[in-house]
Order: sequence, then structure tokens, then C-alpha cells
Amino acid sequence: MKKIIPFLIVLLLGSSLSAQVNHDSELFKALKARDSLLFDLGFNECKISEFEGFISEDLEFYHDQGGLTGNKEDFLRNVRNNICSNASKKPIRLLTPGTLEVYPLFENGKLYGAIQQGVHDFYIKEPGKEMYKTSSAKFTHVWILKNEEWILKRVLSYDHKNPE
Repeated sequence: MKKIIPFLIVLLLGSSLSAQVNHDSELFKALKARDSLLFDLGFNECKISEFEGFISEDLEFYHDQGGLTGNKEDFLRNVRNNICSNASKKPIRLLTPGTLEVYPLFENGKLYGAIQQGVHDFYIKEPGKEMYKTSSAKFTHVWILKNEEWILKRVLSYDHKNPE
């Protein structure tokens, strides 16, 4: 029993520590700004030009319902055809407040990327109607720092659930 108690203390302390950056850090702010360009302007307002410059040519987008999209060209086509093609039934994405987390990635002590994760809610907006929720899901993005610019390299969109 005496040996188990110190082990449990270390385990509990270790699990409470996190490599997540502070929400007021430059890294968090930079990737939150990218999230806003990608979703608030790109997804919600269909201003695709606001984000297409920071999508990796070899983007991999894994979606638990829509399957795998294996490159930038297909990803942008899917956004245009599935998200931005029907203004009378427009999908809207909203980040769930307080869920965004960012974890830096280092190689030999140098920042080269980051993992961003959170939860988002999806709605449908129809003219003359109140928006209604269609699902919630988790997301994980892998960002790579290339030439001092954050590039979206990998996307996981999973655990989609209907509203309760």
C-alpha cells in the first residue's frame, strides 16, 4: 500500500498537467485566427479565398461520415459543392465556446507544428427561418509551420452526433 500511494500521487499530478498552450499565447491566437478564417469566413460565408492559401496541397481530411478527402483540390471542390452550393439551406459551423485547445509540436526544441482540437456545432440556415442545429462533432487539426506561415496539413472530423 505504501508503494501504491506515491505512484497514485504522481499519476494524478501528471494527468492534471497539460502541454496545452495558454489561451492568451501567440500560438493559440494564431491558430484560433486560422480557425476563424477557415470556418467563420470560409465555411459560413463561403469566402473560400480567405483560407485556400493555407491549405496544404496534400491535405488529408478524415470524416467519420463523409470518408477521406486526399488533397486540397478535392477538399475545395467539396466545400464549393456541398457547403456553398445551396443558399436556401446553408450549413453553418459554430465553435463550441471553451473547447478549443492547442498543443505545440517541437523537433529538437524548435516549434514546427501544432495540434488544434475542439468541438463544433453545425446548423442549417434557411431564409426567413431561425437557424436549427443538425449535429455536433469533435475535430482535430494538424498545422505545420512552413516559411513562418501556419499550413493546415491534416484534419479529423469525428464523433458526429445529432442534437439532443
